[in-house]
Amino acid sequence: MKFRLPLILLVAFLVASVPLSLAQRPDPEVHGTFEGDPMYTLLEPNAIPAIDDPEYVTGAVAAAQMAAEETVMGVATGTDAVCWSTWQLDRHEIVNDRLDDTPIAATW
Repeated sequence: MKFRLPLILLVAFLVASVPLSLAQRPDPEVHGTFEGDPMYTLLEPNAIPAIDDPEYVTGAVAAAQMAAEETVMGVATGTDAVCWSTWQLDRHEIVNDRLDDTPIAATW
């Protein structure tokens, strides 16, 4: 477990180093330019689905299911608190939720 974070950073660096020409769709759409460089559409709208109805567990259940070093993102008010595992947010990037009856959108 000691090498988990550096390995993740190495993988992220390697993925980020892939030339844009290898990562884009076969026939990308050009949508103008930014500082002289073409802008491409790599993902269609709504290609990354939001979490619209999150299901929660108690802290004790979460502690039994999650690794101690697992990163979470959370928000709290005076009477309510929630958190989301960042590995789940990597696939969804946004959670539409309510906190103390107030609509929120948590983004990652």
